Amino acid sequence: MKLSSLFQRSLLAASLVVASLAQAQDIKLGYNGDLSASPSAQSGHAAVLGMQAAMEDINAAGGVLGRKLVLVTRDDMSQPPKSIQNMSELIDNEKVVAVFGPTNSGNAMAWKHIPNQKKIPVIGNVGSGTDITKPMSAGADNYMFRVSMVDRDQVGALMAYVKNNSASKVVGLMAETTGYGQGGLKDMQEIAALQGLKIVATERFAVADTDMTSQLNKMKSANVDTVVVWAQGTPIAQLMRSMEKINYFPTTLTSWAADNITFYDAAGKTLANKPIFMRTVSESKNPVQQKLFDRIGGKLKAPSSFSFALHGYDSVQLLAAGIKQANSVDGAAIKNALEDLRAPVQGVLKTYNKPFSKTQREALTAPDFVWIKWNDGRLEPYSDPVIKGLSQSDFKY
Repeated sequence: MKLSSLFQRSLLAASLVVASLAQAQDIKLGYNGDLSASPSAQSGHAAVLGMQAAMEDINAAGGVLGRKLVLVTRDDMSQPPKSIQNMSELIDNEKVVAVFGPTNSGNAMAWKHIPNQKKIPVIGNVGSGTDITKPMSAGADNYMFRVSMVDRDQVGALMAYVKNNSASKVVGLMAETTGYGQGGLKDMQEIAALQGLKIVATERFAVADTDMTSQLNKMKSANVDTVVVWAQGTPIAQLMRSMEKINYFPTTLTSWAADNITFYDAAGKTLANKPIFMRTVSESKNPVQQKLFDRIGGKLKAPSSFSFALHGYDSVQLLAAGIKQANSVDGAAIKNALEDLRAPVQGVLKTYNKPFSKTQREALTAPDFVWIKWNDGRLEPYSDPVIKGLSQSDFKY
């Protein structure tokens, strides 16, 4: 009897030790994105720096559920097959609670079925493709969230600008032939139709093209005075150089990829000043953002990539709030909590009040974006009479 009682007490003590150890285990979070290969790698690198800073702050304050957050990174080198492999490794082998990323929108589209099947939340903080956060099928559970730009919201704003600009009378569209470019082109065509805009010319170019004069000459022949472009930073720069070759400079509105230092370097100081685009922040930082920049700015590949560090920081804060509210690291419980965050979450971009719901997956939307132009090597806020005259009713999606 005594031996049995002693055994039971020992078993109970051992169980308590195991439970205590389990409670003390770190909470693993994953990042899956390009950190080395494409021009967008600097964006992924910046997002990781922001995420690490957020985790340091959270851990210094006691962690989440009494446990530390740790980040496991995987470089997908901008390759969809590698990105798919990384996602499976992070979930199945590393046992991460959630995943952030990717850098390239096409990679998210290649693997988004995996976290949805395995019930692991994903918060994107770089890739902006419109369809990333859409459910796999109507009414299906959706484990995809985002704290970043959204292509369709950007396009909605750019097309509102075109619609309300009396100088824009003949409109053309241009896009690179990647999944990113063609997804943006689809958004541009659909929203142009919603705005009642007639598109007189549509041209495409490869991401590695260095001469787009043939496409531009067609635009010029059609008397296009305004062109909206969806491409990555370097090809947008090559487009601007091609405009210079034929001395044809229509009003040019572009995707936010024009904020990339690769655009500025390839276009040069004068040509870089021409496009108008949108971003989540300018280089005019508030005190909280400046404090974070002072902390990590020296590690950035380029100062212009700092906006992605802000996305990374805020995405971790939102996930941590979801885990705390769920009081669990179960994926389904975290997803449900994120869909109905009860307390505001203080980020470095803004304070998030119920940013997500069962149908809303975007923490940042068009009202959070700022109009931007390069000015003497800096990303400065931009305004003109058209922008000043825009109201929410002008935006159509």
